[in-house]
Amino acid sequence: MTNANAASPLPVTDNAFFGHPVGLFVCFATEMWERFSFYGMKFLLLLYLTKYHLFSDSNGLEVLGSYAALVYAMPVIGGLLADRYLGMRKAVIFGGVLLVLGHLGMAMEGEQARVVGDQVIRDEGSLQVFYLSLALIVIGVGFLKPNISTIVGKLYAQDDPRRDAGFTIFYMGINMGAFAATLLCGYLGETFGWRYGFGVAGIGMAIGLATFLLGQKYLHGLAEPHNSATLKQKSPIGLNKEWTIYLCGLLGVIAVWKMLQFHSAVGYTLNLLSLTVLLGLGWFIMVKCNPIERSRMLALIILTMSSVVFWALFEQASASMTLYADRVLDRNILGLEMTASQFGSLNAFFIFVFAPLFAWLWIFLGRRGLEPNTPVKFAMGIAQAGLGFGALVIGAATPNEAGMVAGYWMVLAYLLHTTGELCLSPVGLSAVTKLSVPSVVGVMMGAWFLATAYSEFVAVQLAKLAAVETVNGAVTDIGAALASYTALFTNLLYVGLAMAALLLLLSPLLKKMMHGIH
Repeated sequence: MTNANAASPLPVTDNAFFGHPVGLFVCFATEMWERFSFYGMKFLLLLYLTKYHLFSDSNGLEVLGSYAALVYAMPVIGGLLADRYLGMRKAVIFGGVLLVLGHLGMAMEGEQARVVGDQVIRDEGSLQVFYLSLALIVIGVGFLKPNISTIVGKLYAQDDPRRDAGFTIFYMGINMGAFAATLLCGYLGETFGWRYGFGVAGIGMAIGLATFLLGQKYLHGLAEPHNSATLKQKSPIGLNKEWTIYLCGLLGVIAVWKMLQFHSAVGYTLNLLSLTVLLGLGWFIMVKCNPIERSRMLALIILTMSSVVFWALFEQASASMTLYADRVLDRNILGLEMTASQFGSLNAFFIFVFAPLFAWLWIFLGRRGLEPNTPVKFAMGIAQAGLGFGALVIGAATPNEAGMVAGYWMVLAYLLHTTGELCLSPVGLSAVTKLSVPSVVGVMMGAWFLATAYSEFVAVQLAKLAAVETVNGAVTDIGAALASYTALFTNLLYVGLAMAALLLLLSPLLKKMMHGIH
């Protein structure tokens, strides 16, 4: 039987998007608007909870951490269901519909919380809509995100020289969406009202879904199910398998809706999943691998676990760093007053600027035999994440007359975090594909994203160490708040540098364990 998903040459007339398949533009635009919606609400989320619904810092961070962890964990399931049953096209459409509903639901902000005596009176009905909206987004991302990337790969034959360039164009779409969203949604949400920021994010996702629906013909059947007949078979509950998957997706929304309100459930789930994956991989490495495979897999597991430290530092951006920008930062940059959430756009901006430079740098050093190996690049990335907090610590030593820290120190922090990301993130994904035993590449990629999900949960536990008391969502003692954040950032500086030093010490051993793979 012919595999409908096998990459095949596309009609010459279809290569009309800068010499690439038009299907690339369809995926580019869909993912750009999906990331627009995702980042448009991500940097508003904590501010919305603490300033509108008057959550404490700790409670707001718990919601953010649970949501972010589940968002990064669910694509493992969504990718598996698409590979085995749905096909990528159907998975993307289902995920897109859930995302549109979720983002538009976020725009229903309800009545603002108020303090009466010693009690905070909240609009519980609107909060339930909020949690349900987050749950729709979590499951929607799970179905859409892994599969839109897979479709891009299907548009090219394995030996097509345009393949890498196609993915570069695709990832530029991701960063264009992230950059535009954090500027526009952040401005609208904080200036005119939260519903405007969230609403524009929802409109963006609707445009992305419409683009994908209108452009399906340009995918040329490459994103269809492996076996359509399987989807029409009856499941044990009487529905065919396709509708059973959709029903399970909706049941997943209900489960996540509840989990987001009981944060310990997310922590227990992540711990259980992580332990299960480690035990399973341990068994596979000991029983199924030859000595070289075993050595490479162990090196990859060590690198994956070290990535948790990097992402736990990096993801302070939407947690402690956003609260810092809102409460103790002079946000005037080059004469422009930025909102706290708009600082999140700096990451995408610096990726635009520096990603081509880093790609050239590795090639330049590689030709001269000077390119750092993978463990050293990981150490460089983690060190720069730590040094980003060092910039904020230095800035805190010289506040202005109002006790606020100059916004340029935050710009420097984002610059260092982004250059750290460029050292670690693409290198890590490449290491997964190169060091994994071929039969478990998918499992190891899932483990990589599970580690990222776990780091989101760790990130908010760290951010909670700097939680401060607020009155109606605002701090009353800027000096005390600054001292609290500075203490956290000092510790994160030391954590980043210590982990980087440890990896540098281990790098000769890890290089040996990788057996010639760089």
